[in-house]
Amino acid sequence: MICWTQENLAEAAGVSRSTIKDFEAGRHDLQRATESQILSALRDAGINLIWREDGTVGATIRLSPASCGGSS
Repeated sequence: MICWTQENLAEAAGVSRSTIKDFEAGRHDLQRATESQILSALRDAGINLIWREDGTVGATIRLSPASCGGSS
């Protein structure tokens, strides 16, 4: 959605790339503080996650033209 690598997300969230990599691979759950840091980084980048009552998650996205290789 925002063309971030694991490294980009890790840097924006202030966590290690291995934390992102291991979570994406299903190797472990995130600690609550780490989850909060990642969600905050995503929000700052224009992504808002929405938890629905049925347990599914949706997202709204606010992108600038330069977000993913577009012109500014």
